[in-house]
Amino acid sequence: MEMVNIRIGYACINLSVDAATSKGCLLKNATPERLRELIAVNLAGLRKILEYNSEKGIRLFRISSDLIPFGSHEVNKLEWHREFEEELACIADIIKRDGMRVSMHPGQYTVLNSNREEVVRSAVRELEYHARVLDSITSSAEHKIVLHIGGVYGDKEAASSRFIENYKKLPDSIKRRLVIENDEKNYNACEVLQISDATGAPVIFDNLHNAINSCGEAEATLVRECGRTWKSMDGQPKLHYSQQDRGKRSGAHSQTIEAAPFFGFLEELGDLDADIMLEVKDKNISAERMIALLGGSRAELQREWARYKYAVMERSYAAYKEIGVKVAQGATGAAEIFGAINKALEMEPHAGEAANAAEHVWGYFKKRAGSEEKEEFKRLVEGFRGGDVSLQEVKIFLSKLRGKYPAPYLSDSYYFST
Repeated sequence: MEMVNIRIGYACINLSVDAATSKGCLLKNATPERLRELIAVNLAGLRKILEYNSEKGIRLFRISSDLIPFGSHEVNKLEWHREFEEELACIADIIKRDGMRVSMHPGQYTVLNSNREEVVRSAVRELEYHARVLDSITSSAEHKIVLHIGGVYGDKEAASSRFIENYKKLPDSIKRRLVIENDEKNYNACEVLQISDATGAPVIFDNLHNAINSCGEAEATLVRECGRTWKSMDGQPKLHYSQQDRGKRSGAHSQTIEAAPFFGFLEELGDLDADIMLEVKDKNISAERMIALLGGSRAELQREWARYKYAVMERSYAAYKEIGVKVAQGATGAAEIFGAINKALEMEPHAGEAANAAEHVWGYFKKRAGSEEKEEFKRLVEGFRGGDVSLQEVKIFLSKLRGKYPAPYLSDSYYFST
């Protein structure tokens, strides 16, 4: 896979530095003095995060909508963009100096297609606030406000038309920054593309939302169709990428980004330059890992391969050996390695290979295991080889041993989740 121009980022919170950007207070306590204190803390936190991102080569970041407490509420009468002009200028300098791209994403209550006028007015005020934040730190229109279409209200066609009508009434300061995104419930990517045709608003493609709420088109096709809605002034197309947390409700974001499916997604981009916002719970940690892999970090590739090796082994020992040699030699890029891993993971576990992989994993515990545990493992593996015990039973037993006898090498292995 030929790598194109890709920036990878994360949203709002940095887990590696102590820096708050969304400190707030109760409405009853929102005095001008208290608001000034909170704004100062949040702007200092944002500056600290952006400096961290600069050091780590992270060029994409989503700013919290709560940066300015009560930013769109009448209680906040401060001319904060003037009072904090110096602090905002420092943030602007970092963004410009390092070629960063920032964005904001108003919450679920910013609904432009509501059938209630007061809700629409509130949404417009919220969008004006977001535009003011971005205008205070950059003049470029590539820094965007991301918005979902909204509700259906019993008539999706009317609700879509209402969005289009209300969009057209927005001031240019908002329209130059507003981009729209498919969601997991109401508006799929095809429907958002139709609204884009009517408004001219660029479309952000969200892969997990599309997996849950699909319009039937191939993901690669939708990525490219959404990409075509971005004009030169908008910057290169922006995508949201996340993975389903296997143990939680549909649409819940995973704790971390698994590299193999991520590189599979990159393969679908082809030659499309794109900025990819990772929506993931470990935030900058995943962003740094994926950037390192894209940058050819041999150490990071070896760490990622360690997570996958037994999941590959139980499907094909030959693939396990071949990939392992390539990783050890360091002459093969991450895209090719993860392509081979994805190809192997598409296979069903082979009985003989799966038993062999289980024996390898058992090797981390057998010296610490008690006699009863040794007998139990022997019974399970022999039963699996004979067809009387499922592979899941073997893995459940090994997973329990992992909890009892910590094995750092297996702590984040995908063997137990594939």
